[in-house]
Amino acid sequence: MTLTIRAFRSADAEAACAALRSGRPYLVTTPQVVAWQLATQPHLRMLLAERDGRIVATARYGPYPDSTTPGLGFAAVHVVPADRGRGTGGALLRATELALAGEGVRRVHARGDDTPAARAFAQARGYRPGRVAHVARRDLTAPLPDVPPVPAGIALRTAEDFRADPHPLYLVDAEGTQDEPGDVELADLGYAAWLAEIWQRPDLDHRLTTVAVDTADGRPVAFSAAQTDGAGRYWSSFTTTRAAHRGRGLAKLAKADSLHRARAAGLTAAYTHNDAGNAPMLAVNAWLGYRRCAAERSWTRDLAG
Repeated sequence: MTLTIRAFRSADAEAACAALRSGRPYLVTTPQVVAWQLATQPHLRMLLAERDGRIVATARYGPYPDSTTPGLGFAAVHVVPADRGRGTGGALLRATELALAGEGVRRVHARGDDTPAARAFAQARGYRPGRVAHVARRDLTAPLPDVPPVPAGIALRTAEDFRADPHPLYLVDAEGTQDEPGDVELADLGYAAWLAEIWQRPDLDHRLTTVAVDTADGRPVAFSAAQTDGAGRYWSSFTTTRAAHRGRGLAKLAKADSLHRARAAGLTAAYTHNDAGNAPMLAVNAWLGYRRCAAERSWTRDLAG
C-alpha cells in the first residue's frame, strides 16, 4: 500500500475534485473549475497523494500573488476522511513546504478545518493558530425573507449587465478586498489579473450576481457575487460595498436579491464563508437564514532558512 506524492495532471481533475470535496459537503467546486484554476493561475499549484492508484489527499499551494509581505506563501492540505491517521497528511505537508521553500517562500499561511484533530495536526508541526472563519448553509427550498426595499438613488442590476465593460465592478471588488478581515494584508491584483482569475471563472454566475448601482451615474457601489456548480449548489464568494455607500444596507440588499434569483433559478442549497470577526456580514447571514455548518482556521509557520 504505497503512498506516492506527485504533481497534478489535467487528467486528475475529476478525482482531485472528488478528494477536495470528500468530507466537506459545503465546498462548491467542479472538475472544470479545478482544471481551469491550475491551468490559468500562474501562482497556484497542486500536489496529490495517491495510494494504490487512488487520490487520497490534495495540497493547493503557491506564493501569495497579492500579498504586501515578501516571501509569503499559502497552503491548504486536505486528506479524505477514510485515509486519515495513516501519515498521509504529514507526508503531503512536508512535500508542500519543500516546494514552497524552493520558490523562495519563507512564511506559510495555511488553512484547514477547525476541528480538534486538525488543530492537533497543525500544532504538532509547528503551526501557530490564526483567525477562524465560519461556513454556513442556507436551504433554498425553504422560503426566504423578502428583499429589503431599494433605497432612493439605487437600482439593482446583475453582473451580466456589465459583460461589455466589467471594470466598474473591479473597482468595487478592489476597494472591498482592502477592508476584508484576515491574517494577510492584500494588495490590488490589478485589472488584468482580476479579469483572468475572478471575472472569467467558469463557475462565476453573472446572472445571479447582484449589483447595486448609483442611479445618478450608473456606477456600481455594491455587489454580491455568486458561484454555482450546475448541480443546484450556490456559493457566495464575495459581498462588498464601496466605503462611501456603507451603512445603507446595500450588502444585505444585494445578497438577499442574489439568493432570491438563485431560488427562482431552481438552486437548492446556498453556502457562504465569513471571517468570525466580520460581525456586519455575519448578522446579514443570520437574517437571511444561514446556519453554521463548519469552520476553518488559518495557521502560520516560518520555514527554515
